[in-house]
Amino acid sequence: MSAKVATNDLQSVQLPVMEQFLSLQGEGKHTGQVAYFIRLAGCDVGCVWCDVKDSWDAKQYPLRSVNKLVQDALRSGSPNIVITGGEPSMHDLTDLTRQLRAAGLQIWLETAGVHPLRGEFDWICLSPKKFKPPLSECLSVADEFKVVVYHPSDLSWAQGFLGELHQDCLLYVQPEWDKRHSIAPLLLQFIQEKPQWTLSLQTHKYLDIP
Repeated sequence: MSAKVATNDLQSVQLPVMEQFLSLQGEGKHTGQVAYFIRLAGCDVGCVWCDVKDSWDAKQYPLRSVNKLVQDALRSGSPNIVITGGEPSMHDLTDLTRQLRAAGLQIWLETAGVHPLRGEFDWICLSPKKFKPPLSECLSVADEFKVVVYHPSDLSWAQGFLGELHQDCLLYVQPEWDKRHSIAPLLLQFIQEKPQWTLSLQTHKYLDIP
């Protein structure tokens, strides 16, 4: 299911960008597909196990125009654009997503869903965090619900949101990278007992690619 998120009339012209790169999507539904990543700076969630903590302070990174970001995305040759962070829901993505879509590109958003979404997206991956739980309005439009499991209690916590997801939303559990060896057996048992869930792995880390 694709989702179009209602937006206001504010038009964003520049966004703080930590990095841009061409790679493969390493997690969830689109694992293994080519994607051009736009990693926006700024995050107010504060996960203790975050692997891109350098992205948290948006003031450390330059503002880039939406036009330039779209040109870079087109030059990459990838039909799929991942907008990630940091926490991209902090920003108004209306201009960026409209221009990317007008250029014929697929837009995949990765978010913790902690702010109202502003933009138009073809796929929304919502990964909830205990540090700042997701908004109901974001849960209701998620195409993919991906839970990073750091502690066994994360599983029961995440299941508390299932009633707010639409019936076609895909459900994933993913071991936190540094605890993957201890958490993996727990996830295997969990999926065997609850087969509506699927295992997600950070394949890009196994391949040692961005």
